[in-house]
Amino acid sequence: MARSTETFSKKEKEKARLKKAKDKKERAEDRKANAGKGKSLEDMMAYIDEHGNITSTPPDPSRKIKINVEDIQIGVAKQEDVPHDTVRNGVVTFFNEAKGYGFIRDMQTEESIFVHINALTEPLKENNMVTFETEQGQKGLSAIKVKKK
Repeated sequence: MARSTETFSKKEKEKARLKKAKDKKERAEDRKANAGKGKSLEDMMAYIDEHGNITSTPPDPSRKIKINVEDIQIGVAKQEDVPHDTVRNGVVTFFNEAKGYGFIRDMQTEESIFVHINALTEPLKENNMVTFETEQGQKGLSAIKVKKK
């Protein structure tokens, strides 16, 4: 007599496949039963109240706020030019003479500022105290008119 060709794992896989198909069919029927089709336009409308919150009730025209178009600001506010000290003090934290650049640590703001060899008035070494001015470079502030103290 021959053995059955169906193994336990085949039977379990078939049960799982049938259960998955049954669940899918039930979900489809639930969606059809609870479908939102046929709703009126009013039921689908959403409104924004005077505080900017979304509501389902239309706004009260008596609570309408007038807004002047010129008062609406688009983008970032323009920054006022902040006057800063033209001459700063700092310490040379790194300087590579072969490559011609380095960095100065500003004593007041503690920020690291790039310095190029072309901005030097005299040769520099690491840990030198310097005075300098800054200008906006391609990637941030750059030191110019660098002098030893």
